[in-house]
Amino acid sequence: MANILILGAGRVGSSVAEQLVHERYNVTLVDDNPANLKPLQDKLDLRTVVGHATSPVTLEAAGVRDADLLLAVTPSDELNLVACKIAQQLYNVPTRLARIRNQDLLTHDSLLGEGGFGVDHVITPAQIVTDYLAALVRTPEALQVLDFADGKAQLVVVRVDPGAPMAGKALARLDEVLPDKDRRIVGIYRRNRYIYPDGETVLEVGDEVFALAARQHIRAVIGALHGEEKRARRITIAGGGNVGYRLAAELAGEVQVKLIENNRARATWLAEALPDVLVLAGEATDEALLEAEQIERADLYLALTSDDEDNIMSGLLAKQMGAKKVISIINRSRYVGLLQGSRIDVAISPAQATIGSLLAFVRQGDIVAAHSLRRGTAEALEIVAHGSRTTSRIVGRRVAELHLPAGIYFAAVVRGDEVLILHHDTVIEAEDHVIVFVDNKRRIREVEQMFAVKLGFF
Repeated sequence: MANILILGAGRVGSSVAEQLVHERYNVTLVDDNPANLKPLQDKLDLRTVVGHATSPVTLEAAGVRDADLLLAVTPSDELNLVACKIAQQLYNVPTRLARIRNQDLLTHDSLLGEGGFGVDHVITPAQIVTDYLAALVRTPEALQVLDFADGKAQLVVVRVDPGAPMAGKALARLDEVLPDKDRRIVGIYRRNRYIYPDGETVLEVGDEVFALAARQHIRAVIGALHGEEKRARRITIAGGGNVGYRLAAELAGEVQVKLIENNRARATWLAEALPDVLVLAGEATDEALLEAEQIERADLYLALTSDDEDNIMSGLLAKQMGAKKVISIINRSRYVGLLQGSRIDVAISPAQATIGSLLAFVRQGDIVAAHSLRRGTAEALEIVAHGSRTTSRIVGRRVAELHLPAGIYFAAVVRGDEVLILHHDTVIEAEDHVIVFVDNKRRIREVEQMFAVKLGFF
């Protein structure tokens, strides 16, 4: 079992720790504030150490000599960099990840790599959440959009609408609706319960459907399950912090963007930095401001402040006043499940969006990507198959021969530039990128074992 050392018990560190403890990893969490550690120590089976992230004494007390992975996610870039360097040079920790906010640091690879601070992988939560949100803006019908194999394949989560071509129909009829578009339905959630998708499963309005297809087919698949929506042309963003600023900058050339920021000095800076964005100084919960700015004309309202209550209340207010769709960032992950699909159309936990970037390094095997789904209960993985028929349980075998356990689905392989949706007679070849859906994270270890290569291969 992997030993994981996490430095920093903030939102990212504590969320990752909770997820990994549930998956039965040995987790040790370090923070210099005992108040950050106590609630986690009370509810989770993990070790906590009070101390400084760059102190060798603290790190040794936390078991750095036995750590397989170090995750430095304190609020300070400098602390995270130095901690990775200490872990590399003094303790030879095999894998070191650092949270870095300063974009200037990311432009110098030599500064971060083996000859520099010894960082194997950089995590920038604000950019991860921005990319996540941008995908939702560009695919307004989806609740989640995930890329595999550099975007060659996509997994989308959509809710079945009353007017959708497949509403009230059995999945077997999907071939009639999409005769030339190969795809795989890997999961259906109905009233928060998982339903195994087979040909006789009838889709009901409100079902959350997980569908995977080649990128060029994904819009057709969405249209069959949800119906087409107009692209968002007018969006309003509440909150000009790291995420709000990044998202406005990325979308300004594509759509009309309004940005509401309550700090007047920050609003002035944003107006200068974003000449193509209309920046408004004021409170997102100010009904008069929203009315004056014709919120009813907004195709999409995004509540992205650092305050959960403001994001919930302003999202509800914008929806009530006529905004067509509302997305809110909610840091308390327990709230996400309560709010998703209510008047707030999409509720996002930044920590859950970020954790996928970390999971690929925690998992065993040649994992290219790992995406957390259903608020952390399910997962989608992109795994490279290695070996031969004699050294691997996967390679050289038809999917039907694999006898996959319930809850584990091999959805597709990416072979070179080609996306192949898997069927019973498809043979998996060496170096295929296999996209796997797991409906319960407790099954992840089984997936890792299936892809393990016998020692003789080496």
